[in-house]
Amino acid sequence: MQKILVVRNDKIGDFMLAWPSFAMLKASLPDCHITALVPNYTVALAKLCPWIDGIIVDSTEKASKEEQKNLIAEIKAQNFDASINLFSTSYNAKLVWKAKIPYRLAPATKFAQIFYNQRIKQKRSQSAKPEYEYNLDLIRAFLRDIGKKIVEPTAPYLSFPSEKLTEQRSKLAAQLELNVDKPWLCLHAGSGGSANNLSLEQYTQLIASLEGDYEVILTAGPGEEGKAKQLKQMMTKQGIVATVYDKNDGLVDFSRSIACANMFIAGSTGPLHIAAAADVPTVGFFPSKRSATPLRWQPINSQGRHIAFCPPQAEDKQSQENMSRIDIAKINEELQPWANQFL
Repeated sequence: MQKILVVRNDKIGDFMLAWPSFAMLKASLPDCHITALVPNYTVALAKLCPWIDGIIVDSTEKASKEEQKNLIAEIKAQNFDASINLFSTSYNAKLVWKAKIPYRLAPATKFAQIFYNQRIKQKRSQSAKPEYEYNLDLIRAFLRDIGKKIVEPTAPYLSFPSEKLTEQRSKLAAQLELNVDKPWLCLHAGSGGSANNLSLEQYTQLIASLEGDYEVILTAGPGEEGKAKQLKQMMTKQGIVATVYDKNDGLVDFSRSIACANMFIAGSTGPLHIAAAADVPTVGFFPSKRSATPLRWQPINSQGRHIAFCPPQAEDKQSQENMSRIDIAKINEELQPWANQFL
């Protein structure tokens, strides 16, 4: 049995974009044992992933030398046959090298590549394809190296039993006073400190212009409650009834709640990618700079269940990141007919 360590120890959204890779690896190599190296804040999501057999919690490069030494010893003790670094940094590269994993695959990039003995050229900085496809290319390279047939994965990647979703929907309806007979539109105005997002004024204008008889739920992660409540106040002034959902029982519960939505709207954030993994129809707002485009960070919805918008093309980086350049009235001409399928 092949024992494989897959490293994706960065943010929640990045980890969700690795789920197709875990799915491909397990489908193509059913008898393998897959261990994921993840930070503490994505452990709950890693436990949800049906293709992950084991988890190692990353102490992170900010940890003490003693903690990092213990992490390397833990990795080494598991006698992995191979490691696949979907996310490569010097820190990640040294982990698998010091653990003496015999097959170490990663993108051929920067100084870190000297610690790997298997590399593929990707040039991710060009953002020529989605991040999840760059991840899949590494899995394909590994499978070709060991002579295994590649089985392509399909959405949805995150699913819950129907009875659990029914139970969750009933719980939320009671908690938030929602009508279970109407579609639910979730909107996440927070950014999690990653890519830029629309302003609260733009989100208010968006919902005011989006026709349909649906419930509006404003989701918020830790530290984002104030922004959601401010958005609710702005919407109330426009005659829009919205409710704030900022109380949940952890990341798994939050993911289950997201899976109850009929549509999810957000910037390039972790919750957007959780929604996409559950194949909830997603509306994403992205900067137009090359490293953050809708193509590069395309969610993993199935075909036709994601639509994206970004500022008009511009030469200067400041304009590319200026989300106020997104004309809500204009994009609604495209968004409304698409949204009519789901609301």
